[in-house]
Amino acid sequence: MSDTPSNAGFMGSELEGLERPQTPAEEAAVDAQPPAPASAHPLISFSHVSISFNGRAVLEDVSFSVERGQTLCILGRSGVGKSVALRMLMGFLKPDSGSICVEGQEIVGLDEEGLREIRKRVTMVFQNGALFDSLSVRENVAFPLRERGGLAEDQVQQIVERLIGVVGAEDVVNALPASLSTGRKRAVAIARALAAQPEVVLYDEPTTMVDPIIARLLGNLIQRLKHQLGYTSIVVTHDMRFAERLADTVLFLNQGRASYFGPLSGFMKSTDPNIEQFLTLDAFLLPSA
Repeated sequence: MSDTPSNAGFMGSELEGLERPQTPAEEAAVDAQPPAPASAHPLISFSHVSISFNGRAVLEDVSFSVERGQTLCILGRSGVGKSVALRMLMGFLKPDSGSICVEGQEIVGLDEEGLREIRKRVTMVFQNGALFDSLSVRENVAFPLRERGGLAEDQVQQIVERLIGVVGAEDVVNALPASLSTGRKRAVAIARALAAQPEVVLYDEPTTMVDPIIARLLGNLIQRLKHQLGYTSIVVTHDMRFAERLADTVLFLNQGRASYFGPLSGFMKSTDPNIEQFLTLDAFLLPSA
């Protein structure tokens, strides 16, 4: 009985502040906010996780954690297992060894029903958006709300309108995904992810194949969701400039191992040759956003 007012409150006044761009002063104010207090358990934790495909180790003995309200950026070149970590957290892949917990609950070994409960708390924005091709933008965003239940249709439509406003997709609300640019698909995918009311949003290479302007807009959106609504985020990226704007903590993967896990400031000062090379190549290759 409590679902409807809870949903309406979450998607109501709290979203109103996201429906306009922030001024520089507002951006500075939210950046200065202290981190959320730590709970008894990290919201997400990987402990000594390993996985191999066809005899090739993709991740080896990887450990990291994410506190509630933090943004973790997983960095590294292509093929080092960044996206594999997200798929294991969603339960799409099972590690060969190690532990994966969501707020202290072990998810390795959960059956499909148990994983469905986890996926209510943790959702993922895929590179390709993973939108339903036959549904309009409006219907894609409405899908998780109808699947969850507990809302009248007018409430569903009110929430959909707000979410579409959050990501700036009002002008394509009746369009099909095939007609959208890559950046627009990702923005709509974020709106659909938020409709599920998760605690954690996973982003798989959100800036791949988009121009610097769209990358900056997506970064702004992820920042605002964190600062204004308290979302916890894990962002897989190879784009260091994007990570610099978002990350509280960084996990750097190199040849399947965690070469670094810690604050962004420590990563930027690291003397690890692999990290230095990664930062040098990024500075040379990437245009300013």
